[in-house]
Amino acid sequence: MLCPDGIFERLSRSPFRSGFRLSPADRAYLQTKTFATIERHARDFVKARLAPARPSKDGRQTPWRGHPVFVAQHATATCCRSCLAKWHRIPKAVALTQAQQDYVVGVILTWLENETKV
Repeated sequence: MLCPDGIFERLSRSPFRSGFRLSPADRAYLQTKTFATIERHARDFVKARLAPARPSKDGRQTPWRGHPVFVAQHATATCCRSCLAKWHRIPKAVALTQAQQDYVVGVILTWLENETKV
């Protein structure tokens, strides 16, 4: 699944979404893990917290800190099903397909890669 046209550009225009940055602890964590490990974490979080049609605690399932992937999810509006619907045009109340999960993970990893270059 491809990113909707200009998703990162649109996110950058949101004062809320564009305000997220990795903390020094998040950056240090990323330096101690391989890309494959971070990708596995992102896949696990997406599968457990976003993929179900009606995730438990939807709208509150993604912590604000504690893992770089969580920060990336808020920055990229991949934190809950409402944000996925609004920003990424992925409908609510329908389980995410594998392609949609791959897309969400790709968005998260792209943000993390861009953020660590800064």
